[in-house]
Amino acid sequence: MKHQLDITQEHCPMTFVRTKLKLAQMAKGDTLEVLLSEGEPLNNVPRSASEQGFKVLAVEHVEGKTHRVLIEK
Repeated sequence: MKHQLDITQEHCPMTFVRTKLKLAQMAKGDTLEVLLSEGEPLNNVPRSASEQGFKVLAVEHVEGKTHRVLIEK
């Protein structure tokens, strides 16, 4: 199942906190599409997700300062 989370208006450390809370609600094998801003969120969310044992499938630019990170639980 695919889930979505828009944290483009959030700032660190809340960006990964919100991402981790959403991942906790998901089943193993589900994917989470996270929309976030460049800078700290883009640097921290994929790295922190990997460190927590989640699989980062993709990091891609959407438009402007918005990026998409695809994470598998």
